[in-house]
Amino acid sequence: MAIARALSMDPICMLFDEPTSALDPEMVNEVLDVMVQLAQEGMTMMCVTHEMGFARKVANRVIFMDQGKIVEDCAKEEFFGNIEARSERARQFLSKILHH
Repeated sequence: MAIARALSMDPICMLFDEPTSALDPEMVNEVLDVMVQLAQEGMTMMCVTHEMGFARKVANRVIFMDQGKIVEDCAKEEFFGNIEARSERARQFLSKILHH
């Protein structure tokens, strides 16, 4: 509902802070589907998320933070595709989430 309200204002950019937190699995998929559609339509979005599959699908750029500090700032292809070149913290994170 919040996404629909925001879209009624015809924004040029949307900000999302963990849009799927505290949602049941069915609602998570619905929200992510809407956001994927928005991305395909060219909506600029800045999104804080732990949904890496979603980030990998729609992001142009990944900013990876650890303890409030930016550790990585690169294109998604570089972040998800060139793991050896990532920081130690990013490698640890990616090694845990890319195997599932």
